Amino acid sequence: MIDIGSRLARHKLLPFTMSESAEILKQQFSQSLGLPWTDILPASRLEELLKEEAFSYRNRIYSPIVTLWAMLYQVLSADKSLRNTVKCITTWLTAAGIQPPSSDTGAYSKARSRFPESLLQRLIPESAECLAQPLSPEHLWCGRPVKVYDGTTVLMADSAANQASYPQHGNQTAGCGFPIARLVVFFCLVTGAVASACIASWDTSEIVMSRLLYQDLEVGDVVMADQAYGSYVDLAIIQQHRADGVLRKHHARKTDFRKGNKHGIGDHQVTWHKPAQRPEHMSEQDFALIPQTLVVREVCLRLSLKGFRDQHIIVVTTLLDAQRYSAGQLTRLYGWRWPVAEVNLRHLKTTLKMEMLSAKTPDMVRKDIWVHLLGYNLLRSLMELAAPLADNARTQLSVQGARQHFNQMLALLATANRATRKRLFTHLLETMAADLLPSRPNRHEPRVVKRRPKSFPRMRQPRSALKAKLAV
Repeated sequence: MIDIGSRLARHKLLPFTMSESAEILKQQFSQSLGLPWTDILPASRLEELLKEEAFSYRNRIYSPIVTLWAMLYQVLSADKSLRNTVKCITTWLTAAGIQPPSSDTGAYSKARSRFPESLLQRLIPESAECLAQPLSPEHLWCGRPVKVYDGTTVLMADSAANQASYPQHGNQTAGCGFPIARLVVFFCLVTGAVASACIASWDTSEIVMSRLLYQDLEVGDVVMADQAYGSYVDLAIIQQHRADGVLRKHHARKTDFRKGNKHGIGDHQVTWHKPAQRPEHMSEQDFALIPQTLVVREVCLRLSLKGFRDQHIIVVTTLLDAQRYSAGQLTRLYGWRWPVAEVNLRHLKTTLKMEMLSAKTPDMVRKDIWVHLLGYNLLRSLMELAAPLADNARTQLSVQGARQHFNQMLALLATANRATRKRLFTHLLETMAADLLPSRPNRHEPRVVKRRPKSFPRMRQPRSALKAKLAV
């Protein structure tokens, strides 16, 4: 007869203090989620940033490092609930032979709310910069680092606090829409990582937000964006930061290639003049710093697509050297805008499910967005480690595949010994490098939905009013 009581006694979990449990969790997270960041963002750097932020905390299991790793685990998981994250933590502690804390989500929720938002904002550009440092000049466009930016919107829980900071669209009846936040993101062209971002309410112009982000540009950067940004002010501010812009010229602006200093057919150099009217968002001092004239190149690019007529667009740039930055090079560069800006935004919103946030306060909404961007950079760092195994075919590495393979390995990595962990991580990178996206040139799909929606009517009254009718 089996003595169940004695067996349980032999396997009794050891009571550890909260600080000891936090240290074990920190080690387990570092051995799993932290593996791609061992070199670019080690735990020592995280602790250094916490000291710089002067963030004080009590000796609890959800220390700042554990809380950060738990938040990253949460955004990368298919199940983003707090309950799932807490269950992961209790399971890992149990596997380590430690008495787990309560499975209640209250402690973790409070730790998330206490975590400094400013620290998350600092981690994003640092991680992107570390990813770009090992790149050789041959991987860059004409030897220059390029940043691509674009904007999108995200929805959030319909709470009074969220509505006050990020109101719903004005065309919707009160109580029938969701609060909306606008997000503008700078992506690194080569690594695809998020270099910088800005969050505001939906009624804030993308152009205003992008001009706030120009201060994050580094000397020698090349900035690329669509036709919403091709203005005198944008080019002047970019040049003030000793960077260059390649912006699509708005279709309403006239271009006469018969004038100016010609570099070739559809390529000339002209002088733009400062607009007389100051933009509303700019102060008089900032507007006065903008030069009265600006020498730019206007280049007509031909974008060819099999099965379609050639599309001709005009870009305006401060890259005046027509030999080094030829029309062909500019065409090649602008052809990368869509897969970098639009597709990466889709990865953030669809792959990582950032399109609808469950946070009920503006502070937590912003933190959720920053953690999603940080988790996305974590996946990109993993893809950078796998890129050499795939002959540096970064565009064919799958973000969704990286997330899926990584999540499958996390539990094993956290509890494995050093030799097994090294073998598993090597296998993970090899699997990612072998799981490349198929080459589908000139692929186009109709933007239609086959699956029919359910036959429920749209909400046209607040939920409280509809529930009151049902109660009658």
